[in-house]
Amino acid sequence: MGYKVVVAGATGNVGREMLNILEERMFPVDEIAVLASRRSQGTEVSFGDKTLKVKDIEQFDFTGWDLALFAIGSDATKIHAPRAAQAGCVVIDNSSLYRYDPQIPLIVPEVNPEAIHDYKNKMIIANPNCSTAQMVVALKPLHDRARIKRVVVSTYQSVSGAGKDGMDELWDQTKGMYVPGQEKEPKKFQKQIAFNVIPQIDVFLDSGDTKEEWKMAAETKKILDPAIKVTATCVRVPVFVGHSESINIEFEDFLDEDEARDILREAPGILVVDKREPGGYTTPVECVGDFATFVSRIRQDVTVENGLNLWCVSDNLRKGAALNAVQIAELLGNRVLKKG
Repeated sequence: MGYKVVVAGATGNVGREMLNILEERMFPVDEIAVLASRRSQGTEVSFGDKTLKVKDIEQFDFTGWDLALFAIGSDATKIHAPRAAQAGCVVIDNSSLYRYDPQIPLIVPEVNPEAIHDYKNKMIIANPNCSTAQMVVALKPLHDRARIKRVVVSTYQSVSGAGKDGMDELWDQTKGMYVPGQEKEPKKFQKQIAFNVIPQIDVFLDSGDTKEEWKMAAETKKILDPAIKVTATCVRVPVFVGHSESINIEFEDFLDEDEARDILREAPGILVVDKREPGGYTTPVECVGDFATFVSRIRQDVTVENGLNLWCVSDNLRKGAALNAVQIAELLGNRVLKKG
């Protein structure tokens, strides 16, 4: 006997990816419902060889359903996640709404699986920010070995992190650079994204950090270790899918680059591609559609006492969102619900 699963936000990039990954990983689904806002009611989406009709989330009764994967944004989640939870359906939420609630677990299964039992507090589990998820997967095994003191990270985040509108804007602006009369002014982003990079993701805070940068620090502390200091610079780049990160790590103890490479090779969810030759590393284009977090360019940082540099790449629609949500569902099923 399998699970009765709901995917809310099934018409969006992440929702469709959730459906793909549930099928690919053969998650034990007995029955599935796909939800979105009223304007999408009746739209058809694919789940394996089945075609499903989208239902109106406003009218949906969550009673009797086991799990709900939410990819609908904070405003709608604020309304519907408590409804689902009160009906006994465990919510795995991809928005930022519940990530910083101390009563709600924020989970990356390779990093803090033991936190899964805290779902009982509110029947809600939070999925982390896409840029945080891939970083903590890479940091965890190294932290276990040498204790991380400080992380300096610069991100190169794809436009799919801003949804379909972001992808459309890059496509339209790129065409407009070559076709007279089809030029497109920035709408989704603050400045031109085609052939450009934008050092702002989300709003600015009083500190001068953007909210995305603040999220990376706050979530790393909650998921991995509150003692780790994190400073981030988050940049939007003209890449359709796949986030990249340049990560500088300072440890309490010395960690040799060769040992770090071996540790990462053995770590769950990681693929090391690290040859010191032209092309001996992974780029965003190569990670699209893959489940893994790729790590390359592992090397000693001689400017600090115990430092390492590395390059980390992942499909943000997968590990950064949909895959992590499905992995949380698998973890919940294996350790708690035990069906299927």
